Amino acid sequence: TVRPTVFLEGFFLRLATAGVRDSDELALPLGNSKTSPISAVDVARAVSEILDDPAPHIGHVYNLTGFESADLDHYAHVFSEALGRTIRYRDVPLSEWTDGLREFGVPTHLANHLAVMAELHAQGRYDRMTDDLFKLTGKTPTSMYDFVKLHAAEFTPSEATALGAGRS
Repeated sequence: TVRPTVFLEGFFLRLATAGVRDSDELALPLGNSKTSPISAVDVARAVSEILDDPAPHIGHVYNLTGFESADLDHYAHVFSEALGRTIRYRDVPLSEWTDGLREFGVPTHLANHLAVMAELHAQGRYDRMTDDLFKLTGKTPTSMYDFVKLHAAEFTPSEATALGAGRS
């Protein structure tokens, strides 16, 4: 059984890009607790190792965690360092956030699932660390800094957007 924490590509890319790009804020309903997000690429590497020789893994549970467990203020600081501009964390009310998801066409079942994940985050349920990824792959998890640098273009306003924002 493979149990990853939240994916970097989900909450920190797909669901946070617009806020970082357009408002310099990491706007998520995750409260003040800590979380240890992991890259889907790291999870794929772990699963690949298991599938390459599944017999020794039968009956094992692998809790895959990210590079570190930290609060969202810390991750906003990491975004700031990686992008070279100040990014702040804003804890968005859960109902406002899920309403926004539905407005963007996110199916109800997925919005509900993400809402439960956000509630679990706020309760500190994603504040955990293991070395299971390293044991399986021999590699450390992708850090938030490296992840943000890899996706910097997606978090950065385009020149056209910046020019348009300055017009009245």
